Amino acid sequence: MQRRTGFTLIELLIVVVIIGILAAIAVPKFASTKEKAYLAAMKSDLRNGATAQEGHFADNQAYLSGSASNIGGTATPLVALGDFVPSSGVSITFTATAGTGWSAVTSHSATTKTCAIFMGVGAVAPATVDGEPKCL
Repeated sequence: MQRRTGFTLIELLIVVVIIGILAAIAVPKFASTKEKAYLAAMKSDLRNGATAQEGHFADNQAYLSGSASNIGGTATPLVALGDFVPSSGVSITFTATAGTGWSAVTSHSATTKTCAIFMGVGAVAPATVDGEPKCL
């Protein structure tokens, strides 16, 4: 008599089902990771833009309005703010208010969420605290 070794079809099916269950649990956790990375890039650009805007004010006693983007590999810098270029996929719009302050709103090409920050002016949704970037 010959002895056969190996896995049975039932054993292989059980392993495939277990792997499928683990994948179903893991995929949603990793999907939200990308979204968090996009939001982090937008918040970082808001902080960097705030530094550039305040630096420009220190030199010129005026805030600037304008926009910059870096979508699809084509960067459009905001020259007046020292060639400020946002992260890949991000666009940012600055709005100045007669020397009293400014606000900025960012968006990312891979998400529908937006982030905002303001300094010295009324709150700009979703930001609620002066100088603190917030995303919605």
